[in-house]
Amino acid sequence: MKTKTTKVNMIRLVFPMLALLLFLTGCAEQLNNSEKTDNSAENIGDIIDSKIDLTGKKIGYCSPSLNAPYYQALWQSIKSTTEKNGMQFLSADGQDDITKQIAAVEDLITKGVDALLLNPKDPDALVGVTKVAKAAGIPVFIIDSSINPSADFVTTIQSNNLANGELAGEWLAKKFGSKQMNIALLSGNAGNPVGRTRKQGLLQGITEEQLRTLGKINLNVKTQAYTEWSYAGGLKAMEDILVAHPDINVVITESDVCVLGAIKAIAQAGKTDDILIVAGADGQKEAIKYIMETDFYGCTAMNSPVQIGKNAVQYAVEYMNGRKDFDKKSYTAPLLITKDNAAKYYNPNAIF
Repeated sequence: MKTKTTKVNMIRLVFPMLALLLFLTGCAEQLNNSEKTDNSAENIGDIIDSKIDLTGKKIGYCSPSLNAPYYQALWQSIKSTTEKNGMQFLSADGQDDITKQIAAVEDLITKGVDALLLNPKDPDALVGVTKVAKAAGIPVFIIDSSINPSADFVTTIQSNNLANGELAGEWLAKKFGSKQMNIALLSGNAGNPVGRTRKQGLLQGITEEQLRTLGKINLNVKTQAYTEWSYAGGLKAMEDILVAHPDINVVITESDVCVLGAIKAIAQAGKTDDILIVAGADGQKEAIKYIMETDFYGCTAMNSPVQIGKNAVQYAVEYMNGRKDFDKKSYTAPLLITKDNAAKYYNPNAIF
């Protein structure tokens, strides 16, 4: 694969650079999402401008798991972008087991990858392997999730979880106005830093909007339940919540996947007209379809695995070309998806 760009490719490069300048804030970078995210495999991956020959360079990626559409879409984005730029893609699956993920990362390091993209299952357990990678001269890029700041890594590439959550929470507070909210919170798993940030954003968005419009805070979170980021977990959690708290009229969640299973429980209880769902992330296609076709799924926020995968490979190439001035946080632009714009972002052929 040749790495020299044609005029068409140069045009492709101009717009991301302009978007980057537009969204730079403070010490964190925000990289622009495309207006319509197409997650289908054949449309993933861009040609990246490189001064060095990328042929034969190895990009290693380790996922915490591949058992969810999000992880599959992220894997595909990294693979396609890597291979479109003439590089070799080496991947490893942590199989939802932290011990296996550590071993998988060590294997990628042993294979001599030129850059390591890591999506940590645990923010603390993988600190050690990042130091092993650095000692081997391999730059580490943390993607999607977060890692303990003591780790050796170049940057973290993820959606702006706080800002996305704030947008969703603000939308909810405007929707309810002075009406009483009885909130159930569906979370991923205890201690997850990304989930915690999304939850913080949701609650901040609600309270800030209430203070602006009502002059007071009326935040009534009746219960929190963990779903382990799964359809089955969301279903079980919602079944239990509806028994213990039959007066729930709002469900807020850290991720679409946490609530998609919960919808079945809500429907079985005959409460789709009584409960409003608001997600702080992800923009999963099933969630967007619900937003388009129903009134009970109010909004979600974009967490594009395609864009994060592209950005991760882009940064790895920039690093190999000599760039070292990366901020520790690199965000995609926050975006709220509601009934007003859902059709623009819905792609039935998407992986996620």
